[in-house]
Amino acid sequence: MYKSFFKRLIDVILSFLVIVLLSPLLIIISLIIKLQDGGPVLFKQDRVGKNKVLFRIYKFRSMPVNTANVESHEINKIKITPFGKLIRRTNIDELPQFFNIMKGDMSLIGPRPCIPSQENLINLRYEGGAYSCLPGLTGLAQVNSYDNMPNEVKAKYDNEYANTISLMNDMKIVLNTFIYLTKEPPAY
Repeated sequence: MYKSFFKRLIDVILSFLVIVLLSPLLIIISLIIKLQDGGPVLFKQDRVGKNKVLFRIYKFRSMPVNTANVESHEINKIKITPFGKLIRRTNIDELPQFFNIMKGDMSLIGPRPCIPSQENLINLRYEGGAYSCLPGLTGLAQVNSYDNMPNEVKAKYDNEYANTISLMNDMKIVLNTFIYLTKEPPAY
């Protein structure tokens, strides 16, 4: 019952509350990004969602206009704007994904959506069942140091999550997300 109904209900209620409560912050961040270089406020990118269906993910733009798409482990190869460094370090660039959650493209908890060119990771996730659930803002792989993690390890965590979804697991992941955000990730 949790996986089929209450998880989505919690996603809608919590994302709505976050959007409403943080709307002044969202407006301020949007204005700073717009004033910084006149480009668009949001970065929009195709990502792989539930059942391998593509959707558009939203983030606050932290890179100069027309920056190429790269996988998360290659992030150090791209230029970041001065304000972009701050919003990335604090993960504020992820806040627009609450609109993805409201739309039903994402969940609060689930495998982090990857870009379509990450074919190896997509195949490993598909084989293990990770695409049976919505991708998440955070997930089991994220709280275990996602960015530098090999694809096989990411897929292992993502598949484990998709096959054991429960309220208790989601609560643990939310708690671990807050803990994870306060410490340095280990190197792989």
